[in-house]
Amino acid sequence: MLFTLKKFIGGLILPLPFLLLVMALGLALLWFSRFQRTGKICLSLGWLALLLLSLQPVADGLLRPIENTYPTWRGSERVEYVVVLGGGYTWNDDWAPSSNLISNSLPRLAEGIRLWQQNPGAKMIFTGAAAKTNPVSTGEAGARVAESLGVPRSEIIVLDTPKDTEEEAAAVKQAIGEAPFLLVTSASHLPRAMIFFQHEGLHPLPAPANQLAIDSPLNPWERIIPSPVWLMHSDRVGYETLGRIWQWLKGSGEPGEQ
Repeated sequence: MLFTLKKFIGGLILPLPFLLLVMALGLALLWFSRFQRTGKICLSLGWLALLLLSLQPVADGLLRPIENTYPTWRGSERVEYVVVLGGGYTWNDDWAPSSNLISNSLPRLAEGIRLWQQNPGAKMIFTGAAAKTNPVSTGEAGARVAESLGVPRSEIIVLDTPKDTEEEAAAVKQAIGEAPFLLVTSASHLPRAMIFFQHEGLHPLPAPANQLAIDSPLNPWERIIPSPVWLMHSDRVGYETLGRIWQWLKGSGEPGEQ
């Protein structure tokens, strides 16, 4: 119940739903109250914030400092495990296997397989419990897609009980102990994930995937026209900021603190 409530409240205060609520309040004040000035302010500020967060320079300017915490893994240190954290997914047997990994999950898996190929003899670990009403877990979905891409099932471990990153860290510790491993997750999520894993006494090697903030060239119009793509980048900033606040409130602190 607490997990569902956390997700529901957190979802409402992400940029898009929150700003829609602000604009809805403004419209309600304009239509049904005498607080016309307040209604105009709510509506105007909500619209302006939504516009700015949908522009590439603003969205990626906010996201880039989070994603740049850890560089793409190009180290030579050998590991025994490549841990790929769960993300968005569904499962439909009629689809191409990779289509079942939604949003951040497929880039995480692709980077995980690349790193697994660089570490002969290592095993891949996929984490994540089943979403409500779905009989297939996040971890199992990742494992099936990896298998379809040539990773032998014998080289895959599925940890399908953790519901969030904190539980994933505890499950990985129980499964592999102090063995060296690469931790693969989205670049924006990795700083928060590292804190959870380090607070379990683990020493993961950070391997970011799914970088979104763009520094490379774009067409000029892509930088000035609002787009849901850039709004999604702003959403990642909001999601991870809320996650770090919740992490701090629970007393997790910063990486390396015990």
